[in-house]
Amino acid sequence: NTLVAFLPAAVVGVLVSDLLKTYLFNPLTVATALVIGGLIILYVEHRHEKLGIEPRVKEMDDMDWKDALKVGVAQCLAMIPGTSRSGATIIGEFSFFLAIPTIFGATVWDLWQAREQLVAANLPGLAVGTVVSFFSALVVVHWLIRFVSRHDFRGFGWYRIIFGGVILLTWATGLVSW
Repeated sequence: NTLVAFLPAAVVGVLVSDLLKTYLFNPLTVATALVIGGLIILYVEHRHEKLGIEPRVKEMDDMDWKDALKVGVAQCLAMIPGTSRSGATIIGEFSFFLAIPTIFGATVWDLWQAREQLVAANLPGLAVGTVVSFFSALVVVHWLIRFVSRHDFRGFGWYRIIFGGVILLTWATGLVSW
């Protein structure tokens, strides 16, 4: 299932990564994606609490290959800057587990595209950055899994809306040059 879920993002990422970087890495896109993602999270939490609508797949073992493919397609949305990869799928541990091949694949692709810049003088810094990033990600993911097992996502939804608003405000007023 992890491989099935990884494939759509890998294919789409290779095909459109340059277009995404060229046209979507700007404050308006990021802020809009943050706000829309926050509103979707609040809506999903509302459906769960007020309407009693439960997710169909609650555990990783409940997923079949079609569910994994749907997650993989949802992962493609996370290529839009400001979209949360885990928020795009909101399915708990499978999403975090899927981060490993997805982020690894994106890193390998970016390294391949920047291969001319990979000189011996840069390798120690790259190695230290990789190790520190790996261990800090382990700590954060462990904490986040514990947090979401005890809380809902409303705080994250409101954070995204407020942060998106701050980006729009500072960008529109010229206060921050994004």
